[in-house]
Amino acid sequence: MTPARLARIFRYKLRRSRLLQLLLITCFWLLGDWLSRTLHLPVPGSVLGLFILLALFATGWFSTRNLRRGAELFLAELLLFFLPATPAILNHPEFLGWTGIKVLIVILAGTVIVMIVTALVVDACFHWISKRQLIKPNNPEEARP
Repeated sequence: MTPARLARIFRYKLRRSRLLQLLLITCFWLLGDWLSRTLHLPVPGSVLGLFILLALFATGWFSTRNLRRGAELFLAELLLFFLPATPAILNHPEFLGWTGIKVLIVILAGTVIVMIVTALVVDACFHWISKRQLIKPNNPEEARP
């Protein structure tokens, strides 16, 4: 078999197997962790592994189709990664009463305020840019006086 044929077979099997995709994502995580420890970098290995994967995507050496099913499985089961938060809440019963409701209200109100302020700032910046005509019109006819 030629190397090109082997590569095609590997890509085909990779795109069809969630387990192989999860294994490859884990390999990037382990590679990043190994680089972080070996080079004594202040960046966590998981972040470094994702940057390596992002660089491969950006250069075109690796396609997102190769990891799509595995990544979807990770996202679908994301709640399992936050399972340790449940026993922490159960260890603090005060969060299941009025204190928890107050904390929830503060979190929701803070989120809404941040979203509103962000929207207002983006809108103000857009109007400021459009008034100074820093945005070039898409149609060349509109640029003529």
